[in-house]
Order: sequence, then structure tokens, then C-alpha cells
Amino acid sequence: MPYPVRTALLLAFCLGAIATASGAEAAGPGDPFGNVAAAYLVKVDGRELWARNPDRRLAPGSLTKMMTGLLVLERADPGEVVTVSGEASRETGTRLGLKEGDRMSVIELLGATLLGSANDACHVLADHVAGSETKFVALMNSRAREMGLSNTRFANACGHDAPGMRSTARDLALLAETAMGNPVFAKMAGLEDGWISTADGGKKFPLENKNLLIGRYRGAIGVKTGFTESAGKCLVALAERGGKRVLLVLLNAPDRWWKAEEILDAAFARGSGAFSARP
Repeated sequence: MPYPVRTALLLAFCLGAIATASGAEAAGPGDPFGNVAAAYLVKVDGRELWARNPDRRLAPGSLTKMMTGLLVLERADPGEVVTVSGEASRETGTRLGLKEGDRMSVIELLGATLLGSANDACHVLADHVAGSETKFVALMNSRAREMGLSNTRFANACGHDAPGMRSTARDLALLAETAMGNPVFAKMAGLEDGWISTADGGKKFPLENKNLLIGRYRGAIGVKTGFTESAGKCLVALAERGGKRVLLVLLNAPDRWWKAEEILDAAFARGSGAFSARP
């Protein structure tokens, strides 16, 4: 073969190898699922397996309510009955439809917050625990610092898009693990549906868990969904099979349900014996 041809073939081979290596580096080690989300993280039995952009700061949407629920359980009596404020009744987005003056127990408001992602119920709880949503947000950020969530800042209790509102897949994974360590939170996050009512029984509300994996994906036991214009479709999912736990965080994942099942299946099939390096 003439020298120029051999040189050309060698050059083409080297350029192809460089391109392949460059593509792999862009994806990062331990990232077999590419662009399924703006950021994702998979943990098996508490250890990181796969990730993409796990420390990228993004809007968390209603995943914020994991912190709200945790704080409520740490600071409030679940059986206490509280009154809906005018401000809480005017909440936007997903709502129960509570009216000013309605009275409901903390535990039922928490169910509406975690299962139905109801912003009016969430706001009532924030008011009850701290006296106002502003003061509750200060508690949220203080708790985040205690937990070491260094890339997380909350601006409201319910997850509305707001300047400075941010978290990361890695921080949210730790938050979910902490919240699911609370037995009441864990039991509630694993419910498929339910009913709640005002204290006088005059109003009844059906609840359906917005986490579609609950009751549909084998082993799913939690934890929370989220969606806003800035956050996109988000999910923190926890599943358990044969004593093995897989935690998945998806931030801004357009096809979150199909991709969640695919990633969870792959993590269970992979097992906990071999782990990829942290990206």
C-alpha cells in the first residue's frame, strides 16, 4: 500500500478514536443513559452508580415539598387541626381548592402535599409551622445547611419557580434519603391514593399519588414528582426488591416515566457489587 494511503488511513483511524474518546468524556464516566435528563443520579443501597451533571444547579419544582414534608413531621403534631389562611387559599398551580377558614388536620394536609402536590395544603402547613411562609423558608434553608445540601436554596415552600430557587440531583438524593428515613413520610410517599376531609367532614377530597410508579412499577415505594416551566418534568423515585434499594433522581426529564423504569430496571439488573466512579 503506498505510503500516502497508509498515512491517510492511520490519520482517519486516530481522528475516529479521538472523536469517540471526546464523546465518552462529554457523557462522563458512569453515565450510560446520556441525555435522558438535564441531570440525573442513580444510587444502589446508598452508593452512587450512575450520574450526569449531579451537581448542576437546577429548579427543583415540587420536589421542594420533600423538605416541606420533612420539616412538618419534625416540628408539628400530625393530629393537630389548623385553619386555612387567606394567603394559602389563593395559592396557584395544583390545588385542593381549600377556602379561607377551612380546617384540616396536619396529617391530611401533608397527604395532599406529598401525594397530590397541592400548593394550598403545602402553604397552610408552612404557615402553621413557622407563622408565615417566609419564616418557614428560612427554616428550610437552615435544615438544608444542616444536611450538607450545599447547592440547594429554597425561595418558597411549594416549589414555584423563583429567583435563586435551586437544587441538584445529588442534594435531592440526600434529601429524599433523609425524608424516607421518617416512617410517617415513607408510609405516605408509598400510598397509591386516598381520601381526606375537612375537620367537620363537610368537604371531602380524593387524593391520587402523582408518582405514577407507585402501584405500577414493582417495588416502587416513593418518593415525589415535580413540574414547573423552569424545572421541567422531575422525579425522585425509590424502589426496593429483594432487600436492594435503588434511588433515582431525574431533573428536567421530558420522558420521565419510561426512562425511570428503564433506568431502575438496569440498576436492579446491575446489582450492588460493582460501582462506577463518581463523575
